[in-house]
Formats: sequence, structure tokens, C-alpha cells
Amino acid sequence: MEWKLEAVPVPVSDVDRAKVFYGEQVGFAVDIDRELPGGRRLVQLTPPGSGCSIHLVTDGEPGSVKGLTLVVGDIEAAHAELAGRGVPVSDVVHIEDGERRPGRGEKPWSTMIFFSDPDDNRWVVQERPAPAA
Repeated sequence: MEWKLEAVPVPVSDVDRAKVFYGEQVGFAVDIDRELPGGRRLVQLTPPGSGCSIHLVTDGEPGSVKGLTLVVGDIEAAHAELAGRGVPVSDVVHIEDGERRPGRGEKPWSTMIFFSDPDDNRWVVQERPAPAA
């Protein structure tokens, strides 16, 4: 039996503002935006190439999600894309000896960038190792 994580709720204070941020700035695809019974709204967005989406929700504490992680093959390209779209993104860093250090690291999975949405939900973008030849 396969168990797949399909959607993660991200609590926000303003669904329209968050939809613009994730859809237009970060570049997630807007899959669903519909009203549900009881006056609730379902907005689902999916990162390019991902099998898991986010749901923008107004229940829960806006900004309480920390450490959602996106994985990319080229951290410099990801940084350039986010910065070019106006996303306030950190410089490229790597973890070495338990500390953040500037620039790309030598060890697999050690290089990353960070950004936050307008409610301060915090994201990590991590570079995966290149496939073995």
C-alpha cells in the first residue's frame, strides 16, 4: 500500500493576498479556488513538479508553519527565480559543523535558501545532490 502526502494546510490571514504571493510570486500553480458549503473557501496551489500541494486556510494561527521544504536541483537558479519574482529570499547558505555559512556547501543536502510568506510561514529551499552518472 502506498501512502502519499497530497496536501499541507498553510494558515494565512488573507487568502487572496496569499494566493497572489504563492501563485504569482513564488510560481505555484493554482489548482483550485472554490467556495465550499458553510462559507469556507478552498484554495489549493502546487509547486512546479511536486506531488504535494498546499491548502490556504484561515483556521489555525497565521504564520505558524515553519520549515516546509522544497527541493530543487539548482539552488542558484531557484534563488534567481524567486528574487526575480520579488520574493524576499535569503542568500544561499550551507550548513557546516552545525552552523549556517555563506555560499554553496560541499556536502550533499547542505545548501539552501529561505523565504517567508506575508504571514511569516517559513520555507526552506534545499538543493538535492546531482544524480549519479
